[in-house]
Amino acid sequence: MTQVKRDLFPLATGISKLVDQQIPDLVAGRGPELPGQVTPTTAELLKFWFQQDYCDLRALNFHEGQRAAILHIIYAHEVIGATSLRELYEAVAGEAMLDGGVFGEVTRDRHAHPKYAAKMATGTGKTWVLNALLVWQYLNKIANPKDARFTSNFLLVAPGLIVYDRLLDSFQGKMVDGQRDFTTSDIYRQRDLFIPDSYRTSVFGFLQSSIVTKGEIGRKVTGSGLVAITNWHLLAGEEDPDFVDEDETDMGREVDAKTAVESFLPLTPGTASGNTLEVLDRRFLRGGPLAALKDLPDLMVFNDEAHHIHEVRKAEEVTDVEWQKSLREIASTKGSRFIQVDFSATPYNEVGSGAKKGRQYFPHIVVDFDLTSAMRAGLVKALTLDKRKDVAALPLDFKAERDEQKRVTGLSDGQRVMLRAGLKKLQILEDQFSEVDPEKHPKLLVVCEDTTVTPYVMEFLQSAGLSEEDILRVDSGRKAELGQKNWEPLRERLFDVDRHKQPKVIISVLMLREGFDVNNICVVVPLRSSEASILLEQTIGRGLRLMWRGNEAIDELKRETRERIARREEPNNYFDVLFIVEHPAFSRFYEQLLGGDLVGEVGDDADSTGATGDLENVDLRPGCQAYDFEVPIIIRDADEELKRPSVDPLVLPVSKYQVDWLIRQVGQGDRFVSEDAQTGTQYGDYRVDGGILTATGYNDYLSRMTTRITEALGRNLTTSAGKYKEISQYPILQAYKPLLTGWLDTYIRRRMFNQDFDPLEQENWRVLLLDDVAHDIAGVFATKLTEVQATQSVSEAIVQHRFLSDVRTIPVRSSSSVDVRKCIYPKLPVPSEGGGLERLFIEWADQDSRVEALLKIHEYRHGFLRRPYLKADGMPAQYSPDFLVRTDTDVYVVETKAQSALSDENVQRKQRAALAWCEQLNQLPGHLRGDLYWNYVLLGETAVRSWKAKNARASELLHYMSLRRTDQPAQESMF
Repeated sequence: MTQVKRDLFPLATGISKLVDQQIPDLVAGRGPELPGQVTPTTAELLKFWFQQDYCDLRALNFHEGQRAAILHIIYAHEVIGATSLRELYEAVAGEAMLDGGVFGEVTRDRHAHPKYAAKMATGTGKTWVLNALLVWQYLNKIANPKDARFTSNFLLVAPGLIVYDRLLDSFQGKMVDGQRDFTTSDIYRQRDLFIPDSYRTSVFGFLQSSIVTKGEIGRKVTGSGLVAITNWHLLAGEEDPDFVDEDETDMGREVDAKTAVESFLPLTPGTASGNTLEVLDRRFLRGGPLAALKDLPDLMVFNDEAHHIHEVRKAEEVTDVEWQKSLREIASTKGSRFIQVDFSATPYNEVGSGAKKGRQYFPHIVVDFDLTSAMRAGLVKALTLDKRKDVAALPLDFKAERDEQKRVTGLSDGQRVMLRAGLKKLQILEDQFSEVDPEKHPKLLVVCEDTTVTPYVMEFLQSAGLSEEDILRVDSGRKAELGQKNWEPLRERLFDVDRHKQPKVIISVLMLREGFDVNNICVVVPLRSSEASILLEQTIGRGLRLMWRGNEAIDELKRETRERIARREEPNNYFDVLFIVEHPAFSRFYEQLLGGDLVGEVGDDADSTGATGDLENVDLRPGCQAYDFEVPIIIRDADEELKRPSVDPLVLPVSKYQVDWLIRQVGQGDRFVSEDAQTGTQYGDYRVDGGILTATGYNDYLSRMTTRITEALGRNLTTSAGKYKEISQYPILQAYKPLLTGWLDTYIRRRMFNQDFDPLEQENWRVLLLDDVAHDIAGVFATKLTEVQATQSVSEAIVQHRFLSDVRTIPVRSSSSVDVRKCIYPKLPVPSEGGGLERLFIEWADQDSRVEALLKIHEYRHGFLRRPYLKADGMPAQYSPDFLVRTDTDVYVVETKAQSALSDENVQRKQRAALAWCEQLNQLPGHLRGDLYWNYVLLGETAVRSWKAKNARASELLHYMSLRRTDQPAQESMF
């Protein structure tokens, strides 16, 4: 009989079965069940965070692991509505409770409240999930103050000062001139990801007034809630950063109970008067931070790096660590209104020893996004063991040399060999990465066995030629040497290492095992012989965060690296590869952690491998001016009086819906939620008195609709409002919002239903809140306003010219490139897969004697050529054409497409947007556009191949296929 493998994460599996099947519909905006099962506020957030139409408007989005964590926790809390861990198991993982010990565990008092754990690999953005969940809870609380599932009181618990400072940075911003600058906080800088526009003022105001540091808990008065941030030591009773000895203590190991108690309590519990436990508890809580937290009516606790919630084991007894007891005390007054969310890459305790050593995972894990999943998705660096022959020949003992009293006297030969190997790999990466991007500075991390070894490592590195500025030593011994005042600048330098060439090497013990969130650690030398899995993964985690982002050519090379490692081949480039200089005998631990197909290996021969693969930065060619393009950019001066737009709402298209039928369909009710399908954002829930919408409510509806339409038209043209104002050809219409509001009112009352319509009469207002009706209104006005803007005269515009040669280098893979003559660059990139059409067109145009210049547009480097358009679903977007081609009389904006894509609706919409842009340029005086006509050409593969086969010129096909010339009738609109 085949033994069924036990599911280690039954809650995650059970919730996944309920949620995962809805994700495709949620992303596509097809209306899955989930938005209807949660509050209107939550439904709006889910669409804003995950619907593809919104994701397309942002440079950064949640990845699949973050999305799973957010969805699983929200589903468990709102849809299942479990008020304890036992209820959650009964709902989604009832059979798992029959496994040995599970029922007894989940029914303990410590789990008698909503409790969720997110198992997320290091480097996969746990803090972003925390931010999203905080926004979710707060916005629901202010929308539904009496709903016991939500709170505006939050406690963020960090494992130490490094993570504590990181959380302060995330919510309050970085220190600038002695004050924290909120505009540098994660939640503000990534506001387009976390918070819909209409809620930002409320959320930002709450955060700026309600953040409470660990020294302010119980002292600072806040209004509508609080966000208290502390490290766990405060909850343990005192600031004691050395309780868990960073040099020696492993998770789950036995500690002396007496020592632990004495480190927490200034008095020893006893029977003497005033020393009973009850008296001591009351004394400890009275007037202190814990009393303030205990007195709150509700609270959500986020435990960052929650593997610190381990238990102290002594003989056969198991007890909570003291700070976890404090959390239980805080929870004791709240029941189900105490919500606990734990984040950790390693949410387990190591139990047993030797052959019986194993992991005991937290029972409340609701999502598992492990290191394996993160590596396969390319969200963290690929892992490669540097197995050198000279390292393999070493004995297994990598510990430093010690005298009879066990005092360190120097480094062992093995440690010296490993350090030399790490330095050599670092030098290779430094030399070759600098050729791709001089601002990228790879770093080496040396992890020592204890603080007495680090000075010897520093001495060895200096003897190897490194300067004092090249080395940064970070451990508690160093902190004690410097004192707090001098330690602070060193800590700031540590967290800013990515931006600077020095230091090159960071030496640490375990102080950096968590919270050290830098991106440029590329080589790790672990000078220790620990086999503890939890420490192994934390050590690796220091170097997992991606160093290279946002470059398509490099992303393609990184995908190839992952594929080669999966085939057990050595990488052919080192972009986002983390090298571990490790003894081969330890490779089994990495394979157990990740699986064999995710751990690469390199040997001595790998030193000859190019770190950048076949990627090269192609510079401008000599004499590039002859092949340059001068692109007119139409400037609207800040003080220019814009032409007043004119829209007659009485001639706009009527709705396809019959108002009488709609009124019959909506039925009766007191509360509805409307969404703008133009932007996918809810207008909010509208509360009514006795079914009659007040005039204020209707005006609010008009205001929200106006804001959504105007912001949607301008949102995605640039990430900078200043740049948009400077160079955009489409005014945002902010100055004319009152006009738009009036047009909306007239349209709704007199035109929309082809008859007079009074939204305030009886319950007529209800039809406006229907999804399809809101979509109809938004679509009519967005289309008309885009038409008005696209045809607005630019005869008096101020024109600035941009040269394509302003972009002096582009990244090109030599294996996926074409040599060209009539271009500012000697090579142009083509896709490594499916790039045959682009390669054919480039070579054909380059050979045409009538073509004076051509260029393949780099979507990111030539960002000023991006064009705005409205997609088929009404959402604003932008795109970059494929090529510019110049003859003696014309400039052709060229888009090449597979034959099957020519009829795609969005391709057609891009075409109309580009046509309008070319028409606008052609209306400029000839001297402002070089006396050249601008044309847009959409080329299908069949046309390119057939014309070339007939020995025609590329310029002849472009001329024939031109879709827009100024002597043709003017185009009325983009849509």
